[in-house]
Amino acid sequence: MQGTTRRFSTIFALMMIILPLSHAPLQARTSVEDQRKGLMTMAPVLSKVTPAVVNIAVESHQPARDNPLMMDPFFRRFFDFDMPQPGPQRQRRTMAAGSGVIIDADKGYVLTNHHVAKNADTIRVTLKDGRTFRAKLIGSDPGTDVALLQINAKNLTAVPAGDSDSVRVGDFVMAIGNPFGLGQTVTSGIVSALGRSMVGAEKYEDFIQTDASINPGNSGGALVNSKGELIGINTAIIAPGGGNVGIGFAVPVNMVRAIMNQLLEFGEVRRGRIGVVIQTLTPDMAAVLGLGAQRGAVISRVEKGAPAEKAGLKAGDVITAINGRPVKDSNDVRNRIGLMVRGTRVRLSIIRNGQKQMIAVKIGKSVAGSLAAGNIIPQLEGATLAPVSSDDPAHGQVAGVLVESIETGSPAARTGLRAGDIITALNRRPVSSIEELKQAAAASRNGAIALNIWRNGSELFIFAR
Repeated sequence: MQGTTRRFSTIFALMMIILPLSHAPLQARTSVEDQRKGLMTMAPVLSKVTPAVVNIAVESHQPARDNPLMMDPFFRRFFDFDMPQPGPQRQRRTMAAGSGVIIDADKGYVLTNHHVAKNADTIRVTLKDGRTFRAKLIGSDPGTDVALLQINAKNLTAVPAGDSDSVRVGDFVMAIGNPFGLGQTVTSGIVSALGRSMVGAEKYEDFIQTDASINPGNSGGALVNSKGELIGINTAIIAPGGGNVGIGFAVPVNMVRAIMNQLLEFGEVRRGRIGVVIQTLTPDMAAVLGLGAQRGAVISRVEKGAPAEKAGLKAGDVITAINGRPVKDSNDVRNRIGLMVRGTRVRLSIIRNGQKQMIAVKIGKSVAGSLAAGNIIPQLEGATLAPVSSDDPAHGQVAGVLVESIETGSPAARTGLRAGDIITALNRRPVSSIEELKQAAAASRNGAIALNIWRNGSELFIFAR
C-alpha cells in the first residue's frame, strides 16, 4: 500500500512537470491557429509581411534587330527596298515585371534581383496598398543577382530579416511575389536543400532550394519562414516548360545583407580575394591526408605575390574555418571571401601536415572589369564578361576575354556560348581585353558576329546575328 501511494505520488509529480511543457507548443501554435474558426492559418503572419513585398515594373530600350534579308542586295533588288541610311540604331521599348522586398521602411530601401533591374530606363514600384513610386537604382550585382532600389515614400512596412545560416532542410517557408504579373501571390512549401550552386548563371551561389511555387515574375520576391522573417530573395527556377516544377532558389538573406552594405557604401560590390586556387575536400582526399570526416577546401595553388603567399599559405593546406566558422566546401570559401571588404584581415583555420594552425590573411582586390556583354554586343545579351584572372587554368595559355556567366535561356545562351569560354577574336579581330572587345564590336556594322572561342583546350567558332 505504501509502495502504491509512493508510485501515485511520483506519477502526480511527473504530470505537474509534463503538463506545462505540453502546453508550451500549444501556445506557440496560436500564430497559425484561428481559434474562432477552428482552422490552421498563416494569415496573421502574412498580414504583417505582405505589405513589405512590392511589384516592380521595368521599362527599358534595346537595339531593334533588322531582318538580315533587308541587308542583302541580291534579295532587295527584287522588292525595290531602299537601303537603310546610316544613323543611330533603332531602339525598341521593352517592359518587364518582377517583385521586390522593402528591407528598410525609414529609408525606403527595396531589394530585388539584378536581372529584374538591369538596363532599366525607368523602374516603378507598386505597393500592396496601390501606391506607385518611381525608384532609384542604388546599385546592382550580377554576381549574386541582387539589386538595391530606393523609393521616396512614407508609411512603409519592412520585413524583418532572419538568419539564413540557421535555416534547416524541412523548415516551413512561404514565397511571396508577383508571378506572371498577376499581382501579389503567396505560395508555401519547405526548404528542400541548402548550399545549392551551379544551378544557374551566377558565380557566387549558395542558394536555398525550396518547393514553394516560384514562377516567372516571382524574381526579387521574399522567401520567409513561419515567423515572418526574411530568409532569402527568390531568384531562379528550374522550369523546362516555363512554369513551376517544384524546384526554386533564393539568395540567402545573410549574403544579401553583405551585398546591400557594399552597394550602400560603394555603389558596387568590391569583391575580395586572397589569391588561391582551391577545391573541395572529398572523403577520399581526407582519408589520404588522415583527416577523417573533416570538411573543408584544399589549396591546390597559391598565386605568386598574392595575399595568401604573403601570409604564409601553401599548396596542400586545408582550410577548415573562416573567422572561427566552419567551411563546407570550396564554393563556401569563395563566397565568403568574395563578399568581404578589401583590406580587412580574416583568420583562416587550416590543417598542414596533420597539424592545426591559424593564419591571418589580408583580403586583397578581386579581378576587376566585369561587364554585361549585352551592353556592347546585343547578340550576347545575358553573358557577363571579365578578364582572364591569374587564378584561371587558362591564364598564360591563351589571350582573350572570359565568359564569366551565362543566363539560362538568354540570347547568349542560344548562340552556344558557355560560362568558362574565352573569346579570342571577334569578326577575325583578335582581342585580349574587354577594351579591345569593345573596339572590335564598335567596328562591326552588319549586325552579325563571328566569335573565336577557346574551350577546355579546343578552338571553336560561333556565328550569331
